[in-house]
Amino acid sequence: MVQDVIGSIDQGTQSTRFFLYDKDLNIVAKSQVPLAAATPHAGWVEQDAEAIIASVSEAIRQTMESAGSKYNVLSIGLTNQRETTVAWDSETGKPLTPAIVWSDARTAAVCKAMSDKVGGQDGLRAVTGLPVSTYFSAYKLRWMVEHVPAVAAALEAGRLAFGTVDSWVIYNLTGGVKGGVHITDVTNASRTSLMDIRSCDWHAETVAAFGFQKVLLPRIVSNAERYGVLASGPLAGVPLAGCLGDQQAAVLGQRCALGEAKNTYGTGCFMLMNTGTEAVASSHGLLTTLAYQLGRDAAPEYALEGAIAVAGQGVSWLCDSLGLIASPAESEALAASVPHSGGVYCIPAFGGLLAPWWRPDARGVIVGLTQYSTKAHVVRAVLESIAFQTLDVLAAMEADSGHRLRRLAVDGGVTKNRLLMQVQADLLQCEVVRPANQETTSLGAALAAGIAVGFWTREGLFAQAKGGEGTVVFSPQASPEWASKRHAKWKLAVQRAMALDELAESDEEAE
Repeated sequence: MVQDVIGSIDQGTQSTRFFLYDKDLNIVAKSQVPLAAATPHAGWVEQDAEAIIASVSEAIRQTMESAGSKYNVLSIGLTNQRETTVAWDSETGKPLTPAIVWSDARTAAVCKAMSDKVGGQDGLRAVTGLPVSTYFSAYKLRWMVEHVPAVAAALEAGRLAFGTVDSWVIYNLTGGVKGGVHITDVTNASRTSLMDIRSCDWHAETVAAFGFQKVLLPRIVSNAERYGVLASGPLAGVPLAGCLGDQQAAVLGQRCALGEAKNTYGTGCFMLMNTGTEAVASSHGLLTTLAYQLGRDAAPEYALEGAIAVAGQGVSWLCDSLGLIASPAESEALAASVPHSGGVYCIPAFGGLLAPWWRPDARGVIVGLTQYSTKAHVVRAVLESIAFQTLDVLAAMEADSGHRLRRLAVDGGVTKNRLLMQVQADLLQCEVVRPANQETTSLGAALAAGIAVGFWTREGLFAQAKGGEGTVVFSPQASPEWASKRHAKWKLAVQRAMALDELAESDEEAE
């Protein structure tokens, strides 16, 4: 008997995956295709835009080959690496330059010029919800225009098509130059620094400030509606009906409603709190962004977001750079061999601090060392730094939103560390809930696509018990007084990391 399922494309920085989900949210088939990135200069990160498309097609092929004829795919959702920017020629459908990846920092001069133009780093925040930063897509496209002649020529000729990865993938899957759909969803559009966060449309004055009046911008759509159908391959004719940026997809996959938050622990951390239908302006160093809009006529729901640069990366540093542990998996046992960090605090500001501090001049420090400090104390301090940074972001979210968090939904590879999750619950003084299914980004894209075709309803999904069988709940085991004292000491340690960028120069640079 053929079973109805929903497909989900998860296009990430390091790989592309394709999943099939059944009615009960189980993964019944999946595949993964690796994707390379290049770093031609310090601070640059780019990818071959055509390789991104090839990886999507191959992931779909592999999954459907393994699934055989047992499943009928009703619709497909897409989730993607956010902010990564693609520029292509609308007449040929070919990319004009490598895609600039979200973590690329080459646009510092572009950002400085724009900051001066709009009245400072927060000059666009009232409209876009975002500060001026190398993080966002408009600055990457501006760099392309200024430094890549083919992009500048296409702009002048009115042939410059712009999109984040979602736009590029959907355009190609639906036919490319042969009728491909040029769209972006509200969550990805909210990361460009070109969208009015409240009207959910391109902001004409901001577009003009970047010099993009002649750029072919994608049409902004909701996260759950029929966009078009796949033009070729084993799923030709199946509708694309859901799309969200990866972190917002995780918010939906965790089914975070008003006042609820999720934190994804990976290389870094991305924490988002649903603020409902109100776009809350942050005065505590957070971003205002879209959470999701589940249908063309549905009200958009917003989120506050805080990004942490170093989470799992810090554990890898202990292993690969310092050699204190043989593998990241050893960190839990070694850290648990001591009852506390012995007064040692680690601030992993390897390239500055992000939310809520936004201090590019900060550098990593380990403070509180004595002759009694051991590598176990240092390893525990690095793990605790992840929990402390999350606490900093949560405190900013609660101050901005007025919501007191009672439950933090978590996902990502680092959440396998039970000691860290318990420390997190103790510091936050709320439950930390780790679902059995950690594929929350792909699940979010599948849910959006399923809602669009009536496979699920929003009401039914949000009424279900969250997490499912195998969910682990970490409850606070420490007192609020303990948490408050530890946080105060952490903040003192953070201050020791500020304004150290010149001190951290290499010996060669200093000479």
